[in-house]
Amino acid sequence: MLLTAKELATALDVHITTIRRAYRSQRIPYERLCKLYFFDLKKVRSAMRRDGLDLTVTRESGTATRDRRRLPAARPAKRPRSVKRGLV
Repeated sequence: MLLTAKELATALDVHITTIRRAYRSQRIPYERLCKLYFFDLKKVRSAMRRDGLDLTVTRESGTATRDRRRLPAARPAKRPRSVKRGLV
């Protein structure tokens, strides 16, 4: 029985993005019909067992290990305005 990526993610108890990342990097087998991707659960599990693949393990080089927020920019010292503003 063929499953969609969402159904496979539910069956393996992982996020759908993990499934998409795995089939795009060709770590799990899939069948494609036009733009749709389908997976055979038995083939996926046997490939995972054969390759020693664990989809739940995070990689050290991923973005989850580093903080993606930027540090606030250092503000330059305020200089006096060269033009008068406001009512005279």
